[in-house]
Amino acid sequence: MAGRQKKDGDGDGDGAEPSLWERLDRPAPAARTSLTPQKIAEVAVAIADAEGFAAVTMRRLAKELDVAPMAAYRHVSGKDDLWALMVDRIFAELGAASKATGWREVLRAEALNVRELMLRHPWMGELPAPLFVLTPNRMATAERQFAALDGRGLDVDTMMVALRTVNAYVYGTTRSEVALQSYMKQRGWDGPDQTRTALAPQMNYLMETGRYPAYRRYIHEASHKDDPSWEFELGLDCVLDGIEARLGLA
Repeated sequence: MAGRQKKDGDGDGDGAEPSLWERLDRPAPAARTSLTPQKIAEVAVAIADAEGFAAVTMRRLAKELDVAPMAAYRHVSGKDDLWALMVDRIFAELGAASKATGWREVLRAEALNVRELMLRHPWMGELPAPLFVLTPNRMATAERQFAALDGRGLDVDTMMVALRTVNAYVYGTTRSEVALQSYMKQRGWDGPDQTRTALAPQMNYLMETGRYPAYRRYIHEASHKDDPSWEFELGLDCVLDGIEARLGLA
């Protein structure tokens, strides 16, 4: 707002505006409207779930919330704040997702739960940088992971590498899974069998060249090709096995 005077407690002393979460932690002024950041996040997530991330605009939000187009800007300053509210809203679904206590069991449980979260909200994979959207509920997930590794003889840099390695596997693998589902849906392919039928001419030609004998064996012998959960969990266990062996964790 033009002419805004800086008050004690604003920002961090260097003139920077307070973050979204700092603003939300402050006592709320007397309500002039039923619109809240939580309501904005709820509606934005519902739109994204139904129509994709690109459908979430301030104009669309205003229509769904039945408010003036500029009303949402009292709570969010732009798309970065909106993304953060949406991510925080869906990560609230995880809560303290697992009662596991061992480092491996905690990291595995969190990984499985984040995969399920991304499958429920596939637009999450469309965010420009989902791993760097900092929100209280995302930090709570990271805190559970860090706490599981803390006190096991690792320095903090090594713990961060372990967490980033697991998270990179989870996000990368699940984004590929979501992308395949979207690709199939766009083309009207109802399941793996229709997808294979549609791609058969290309695949048959490539296999008949004789250049890919190992892959040909996979095509004929694989028994889990239509089981992405099994594939995900085996890959996750391989990542955790590597962390355990490399870092000497028991």
